[in-house]
Amino acid sequence: MEENNKMNISRRGFLKTAALAGAALAMPSGLSNVFASEQRTTGATDNNSSAAHIKGHRVLGTGKAAFEVSALGFGVMGMTYNRSQHPDKKQCIRLLHEAVDRGVTLFDTAIIYGPLNNEELAGEALSEFKNHISVTTKFGHEVVNGKGTGRQDSRPATVRRYCEESLRRLKLDSLPMFYQHRADPNTPAEEVASTIADLIKEGKVQRWGMCEVSAETIRKAHAICPLTAIQSEYHLMHRLVEENGVLDVCRELGIGFVPYSPINRGFLGGSINEYTVFDLNNDNRQTLPRFQPEAMRANTRIVNVLQDFGRTRGMTSSQVALGWLLQKAPWIVPIPGTTKLSHLEENLRTMEFALSSEEWKELEARVAAIPVVGDRYNAEQQRQVGR
Repeated sequence: MEENNKMNISRRGFLKTAALAGAALAMPSGLSNVFASEQRTTGATDNNSSAAHIKGHRVLGTGKAAFEVSALGFGVMGMTYNRSQHPDKKQCIRLLHEAVDRGVTLFDTAIIYGPLNNEELAGEALSEFKNHISVTTKFGHEVVNGKGTGRQDSRPATVRRYCEESLRRLKLDSLPMFYQHRADPNTPAEEVASTIADLIKEGKVQRWGMCEVSAETIRKAHAICPLTAIQSEYHLMHRLVEENGVLDVCRELGIGFVPYSPINRGFLGGSINEYTVFDLNNDNRQTLPRFQPEAMRANTRIVNVLQDFGRTRGMTSSQVALGWLLQKAPWIVPIPGTTKLSHLEENLRTMEFALSSEEWKELEARVAAIPVVGDRYNAEQQRQVGR
């Protein structure tokens, strides 16, 4: 038995090394000067020195709301929800364990993802590491009998029920951070914040955040119960939070910021184009104006800029997109998701590149010169954001 175990471990190490050797040899060494202040290992356990590991940490929030996490997180959503075909559960769990091995300590899920089965996957895969990593989840979208209704419900009793249910699915005693996924137009932000404050006192929630809300709503909620992070879409093709005061209020109040879809739902990685066929039953991109064939054809010019910019610097377009976000502020922590080991490796190696502020400004100017075609959401989804 002992000999078999040794053979299995050896085989695992060999396969990982073989799969990563080409990518590792192609990547430059050395940590980015931009992230020089973040050089602290966050608990990687893998002995494969050729594999990429997170060597930086960041802090979301301040004071009692502070939350120390890896400089890049991991969005679990696409492993079960809205991203077409995906590997089976066993393979997803293996990749999540690999992310833990590489030093990722922040994992993101939500009740509505599935619904429910994304939390269940995260609980099964990650609960054994609960003393070393953090799984954050979200409430707000109404789920009845395992199905989303399209409505929002953040009434105190509902938030409490969702909290208890998330704790069970995630196999946790306390939620590291509980986001309001979308604002409930019928429940004031102050009331939601008060409910969360009570859950924090009871030890069921440790910190909280809000998603896709206005600067005014952030101020109201933060005054009642200090926020740790705001989560909103933010990338080179969608920079609204720079214009609507959200990033400014986060900076002012000491609140962290977590960009979701930092590679624009995979588009900035260059593997999606007008000919991509999305799963009709499990991919919301087919409903989004920006992912219609004509829009993708036009927006490919932006991907070409990222590819051209990265080519002379040894970076892929995904690494350019993530690196641009990371250099914006030390309290920004993107959460790219993937179902592929090669993409996890690619994302984590973003930390190894050193670019000057002038280079990033050059990139911004080149991208800004190209108009983005297509709205990011359809009309119904757009009504749910920015409240």
